[in-house]
Amino acid sequence: MITLTQILEILKKDDNFHEIIADNEYFYEWDEFVSFDSLAYDSRKVSEQTLFFAKGLNFKREFLTGLSNPFYVSELDYEVEIPVIIVSDVKRALALIAEAFYDFPQTKLKTLALTGTKGKTTSAYFAKAILDEMNDSKTALLSTAQTTLDGKSFFKSELTTPESLDLLRMMDEAVKNGMTHLVMEVSSQAYKTERVYGLTFDVGVFLNISPDHIGPVEHPTLEDYFYCKRQLLHHSRYFVANAEMTHFNVIKQELGNKPHDFYGGNSENQIVSSERLHFALTGKVAGEFDIRLLGRFNQENALAAALATTALGVSTENIRAGLAKAIVPGRMELLTAKNGAHLYVDYAHNGISLENLVKVVEEHHSGKLLLILGSTGNKGESRRKDFAQVIENHPRLEVILTTDDSNYENPAEIAQEIASSITRKVDFIADREQAIKAAIASVKDTEDAVIIAGKGADKFQLLNGKREFYIGDAEAAQKYL
Repeated sequence: MITLTQILEILKKDDNFHEIIADNEYFYEWDEFVSFDSLAYDSRKVSEQTLFFAKGLNFKREFLTGLSNPFYVSELDYEVEIPVIIVSDVKRALALIAEAFYDFPQTKLKTLALTGTKGKTTSAYFAKAILDEMNDSKTALLSTAQTTLDGKSFFKSELTTPESLDLLRMMDEAVKNGMTHLVMEVSSQAYKTERVYGLTFDVGVFLNISPDHIGPVEHPTLEDYFYCKRQLLHHSRYFVANAEMTHFNVIKQELGNKPHDFYGGNSENQIVSSERLHFALTGKVAGEFDIRLLGRFNQENALAAALATTALGVSTENIRAGLAKAIVPGRMELLTAKNGAHLYVDYAHNGISLENLVKVVEEHHSGKLLLILGSTGNKGESRRKDFAQVIENHPRLEVILTTDDSNYENPAEIAQEIASSITRKVDFIADREQAIKAAIASVKDTEDAVIIAGKGADKFQLLNGKREFYIGDAEAAQKYL
């Protein structure tokens, strides 16, 4: 429950209140007692005591017609019968009012937030596994792959970082479930669209930066993308950053005197030896560790998670045990065919992630390498040329292009756009499951490998604006092994 008086105090304190408009009259105060028992930004979820937020580029006046709730919050007066609270920024208003409505659940959890172009999900699962060793599995998780609010049951995430109202509701549920910690990914869009406005995290982690999510509906430029990601730095009490990332000098300068740890080259926290699934660290978290994922980049993610969780009080023993147990759905998930050929299911969905994935598989397989790949429609268009460049860089790769969340675009046209930048022949099979079947049929022994990239653990295809059921890459592979 929250009252209109409380809401006006919040908005005025944030310098985000203009006036209330009711019956064509303007008010700066409201004398009548009004309270709300729910908040919503979806007009289909409104009751008589709901405070409704009119937000979004596609919001229409018709969404308000027929509603009987007492007030709505908006940047515009839609001139309907319901009184409106006019604000400068409805998304910021939603975030701060949701915090108060759920009684500031973020203050009842130790929070660890990760950003970066690649590695967020893997690092998040590493961090959760480590914290679970310390707090008896009382760590909630919000990741691109999955969400858990009780530390045990998992469900598919809708967004990397949920809308502020949903995020605060989830935090509140985690608290009620007895969780003590929360690990979450924070996307650049989360800061651009104010999904985490007003939140300060106990520990923030910046893994890396490379061109991605550049396009008309995401970030117009790399500079905007980088700026949005750097906002985590200003909203974390402690910060961990990769000293080898592009433009690290900006991070270092911007940090100032904030408590922090750096890792990688030119820092005290480094990987000093690296084997297949075993590595040794020097610095704050010194010792030898094991993980279940191939690749030095995954060892770097483990190092980042180790430093971040150290700032939350875990021991080296917790770190060692957690990393050894951590499983990341759809991240370097290894399946083996009866003939010994290996299949790697991985969420790699941009050029850098795909390059790293292919490199690591190449190192361990001297035979046929077959890549199954698609690219998303209506976003991340720059990835298509990046994918083509990775394929060009690795002439051993045989390629089957397929569908991957084509949305409103034609998957064949997306595939043709990728193929147009490749100088050798690639195949196209629109049905992703059939593409996987064809790939498995063409590998013969332990030296052969199939890389199934892009969807990871997703059990859907985004087509024409809707999530349509898809068996999943790992399940499709199991079906034909």
